[in-house]
Amino acid sequence: MSKARTLTGFMELLPQEQLIMNNMMETIRKTYELFGFTPLDTPVLEASEVLLSKSGGETEKQIYAFKKGDTELAMRFDLTVPLAKYVALYNNDLTFPFKRYQIGKVYRGERPQKGRFREFYQCDIDIIDRDELNIIYDAEILAVIYNVFRQLNLSDFTIVINNRKLLSGFMESLNIADKTTEVLRIVDKIRKISEADFVACLEDLQLEKDIISRILAFIRQDGKNAEILQSLKNMNIDNENYHQGLQELETVVDKARKFGLPEENLKIDLSITRGLDYYTGTVYETFFNQHPEFGSVCSGGRYDNLSSVFMDKKFPGVGISIGLTRLFDQLRSCQMIESGALTPSKVLIILQDSAYIDTAISLCADLRKGGVNCDIYHKDGKFKAKMNYANKIKVPYVVIIGEDEVASGRFTLKDMNSGTQQQLSSAELVEFVKK
Repeated sequence: MSKARTLTGFMELLPQEQLIMNNMMETIRKTYELFGFTPLDTPVLEASEVLLSKSGGETEKQIYAFKKGDTELAMRFDLTVPLAKYVALYNNDLTFPFKRYQIGKVYRGERPQKGRFREFYQCDIDIIDRDELNIIYDAEILAVIYNVFRQLNLSDFTIVINNRKLLSGFMESLNIADKTTEVLRIVDKIRKISEADFVACLEDLQLEKDIISRILAFIRQDGKNAEILQSLKNMNIDNENYHQGLQELETVVDKARKFGLPEENLKIDLSITRGLDYYTGTVYETFFNQHPEFGSVCSGGRYDNLSSVFMDKKFPGVGISIGLTRLFDQLRSCQMIESGALTPSKVLIILQDSAYIDTAISLCADLRKGGVNCDIYHKDGKFKAKMNYANKIKVPYVVIIGEDEVASGRFTLKDMNSGTQQQLSSAELVEFVKK
């Protein structure tokens, strides 16, 4: 006989946990649609050459790939490359700017560890246009992030923001433009390594001590957003990239405030780079203030050309991704979410005698027609056992049907939290429970 087991790196949840996860996913979906994003669903399996078109190194090693007949297949590593393929295929049929969201599972064959999964949900949004994309969309992305976490009742967070052009321009002003990529990758690690290790990494690039000191001073600038922006202006750096990045950063912060993002939830952090060369302008990271050990729970940024691997046309965009599986696991481990009901039903109908089943079915149909999630307990047994079941699944209401209820057409509704009972008609039941 085979032993029942689940592969490491794959999450399975108990019913009460799955309901919470589903509610989180639905909240994210509704918030994305609130901002006008349209749903997209791409295949889990793609031709290997498609998924590997933008990858290499460690990414290529982590992709699940196999062969079926003569076809080389792979499971999607993220939702960005499938989006790039989608835009390349259907750009003549799409209306731009194209705002899409996708919530789906992705697969990475990396070593499982706490917070790392081989199968996990990502919740992505992207705004893509032809040739140019208005910088105000970068601010709108911030408003989406803010509203998602507010709707999830996770209010103690900070979105940190920076601009890659600003960083690149600063490196150019130091006459180390040829080492910009390497320097930004090191800066991206600054939260994870000591200052001594950070300096040592820069020294390995043969940078002079004065240059390293200036880099450290630059990325350590702190204060209110307006103060940092003024400090950046006061540096009087004569570099086109720097000025463009600074102007974009100032615009995004200003428009984000007008979108309703409070100052306390948005902070300029000049050490945020998003190490991937993919990003070219605005970059975002999101952190829970009381749980820095979580790392970034939502990240992304601006890129110049989504589909460059597949076609010559330019499609700039901006987007973010929430790793929902990892986020749920972290919240659960810190007891920041509480287990709720074992059922999506709002009402459970319990019979005092199985002879009343037709009445129960009719009432259940009325409740469902009225939009109330409802279930009937069909198992025979003592009434106490039936109520114990209702308590275990934490259903909010129980409707009890006995001889008196069948005769009068008024049903006993018990509030399982308060213990109070009342007699209501079928129509009154629907209206009361829907409140």
